[in-house]
Formats: sequence, C-alpha cells, structure tokens
Amino acid sequence: MPWCDDCSRFWNPTSMGKGGECPTCGRVIAAPPKVPWHFKLMLVALAVYLGFRAWQGVAWAIHHF
Repeated sequence: MPWCDDCSRFWNPTSMGKGGECPTCGRVIAAPPKVPWHFKLMLVALAVYLGFRAWQGVAWAIHHF
C-alpha cells in the first residue's frame, strides 16, 4: 500500500488518482499500474482464435452457397 509522507497516511490504490497521486495533496506516491503481460498475450490469442473462426465461417459459407 502506498504511503504519503505529507499526509502521513496509507492509501488504497483504488482511492488514488490515475497517475498514482495522493487524493489529498496531489503528490505522486505510487507508479500507475501496468497491464500484465499475460493479459496482453490472452488478447492476442483471442484475436487469432476469432480470426480463425471467422475464416472458417467464410469458407463454410462459400462452400454451401
């Protein structure tokens, strides 16, 4: 949990600003959270899967119509 020296208080990451600043004094006390690498990998895998399924649907439609 981030600690603000000026306010002498711990802050919950959800109560801080988007840039990691203290809600009382505005001083940056924590780095903004990053998106985990495995979430990005999951999005790429999902895009590849949906692209493949779309290609299968188009191939099926061409074959049947």
